[in-house]
Amino acid sequence: MSEHIRLQKYLAQCGIASRRKAETFIAAGRIRVDGKVVVDMGSKIDPLRQRVSFDGKPVKKEEEKVYILLNKPKGYVTTLSDPQGRPIVTTLIKDISARLFPVGRLDIDTEGALILTNDGDFAQRIQHPSFEVTKTYEALVSGFPSKTDLQALERGILLEGKMTAPASMKLLKSTSRSSLVNIIIHEGRKRQVKKMFQAIGHPVIDLKRLAYGRLQLGKLPRGGYRSLTPKDLNKIFKNIPLQKEK
Repeated sequence: MSEHIRLQKYLAQCGIASRRKAETFIAAGRIRVDGKVVVDMGSKIDPLRQRVSFDGKPVKKEEEKVYILLNKPKGYVTTLSDPQGRPIVTTLIKDISARLFPVGRLDIDTEGALILTNDGDFAQRIQHPSFEVTKTYEALVSGFPSKTDLQALERGILLEGKMTAPASMKLLKSTSRSSLVNIIIHEGRKRQVKKMFQAIGHPVIDLKRLAYGRLQLGKLPRGGYRSLTPKDLNKIFKNIPLQKEK
C-alpha cells in the first residue's frame, strides 16, 4: 500500500537538500509533480505513483544499500542469468527485494563466501587491484605439493604470460593421495587458484572460499546468508598480511 508524504520530506529523503532548503526550492518553482509546478508547502505526494522533478531532472529516492554474505553451494552460477538454465546464486536470497549482484565470481563447482550487493562503488573497491583485498581459500589438491612448490606459488609464478602476485600458502594436512592447503591471494584472475595448482602439477579437487579480508564465512550454513554490518564491511579492507611461514 502506497503512502502520501510531504513533498519537502520526500526531496530530503532523495538527497536533494534538507527539508528547509527543499522548501526554498518549492517556493522558487523549481519542483514539478507530474509535470506541474508545485509551490504549496503542504503538498503531499505518492512516491510510488507520481513523478517528481527538480530543475527538470527526475528525482528518485536512493535505493537503500544492501550487503549480504552468502555461503554459496556448489551447482550455482554467479551470474544474473544463465542461457543454460543452471541455478543462479541470487535465487537463494528469498526475503530481500533489492536487485543484488555478486561481487566477483566463484566457479559452479566452488563453494563458500560470496558477497552480494546493490552498491556498485563498494563492489569496485573489493575487486580493484589497487585495494588489494585478500581472499582466503581452502583447497583440496591432488598429491602432496612440496615445500618448494608452495614457496614458488608464494613468490609468484608465470600464468598466461603474467606473474602472479605474492601469496600465502599453508599446508594443513595431507594423505597419500591428496593435501589440504590454505591460500591467501589478493588477485582476482579467473580460476586463479585452480590454475596455480595445475601449473605445479597438483590439480584442485575441491575449493572453498573462507574469507574476504578478515570477514570470515564462519559457521554460516551452506546456502545460508546474512546481512553485513558496518563493522563487517570494515573487516574486508583490513587485509591479512601476506607473510611466509617461518
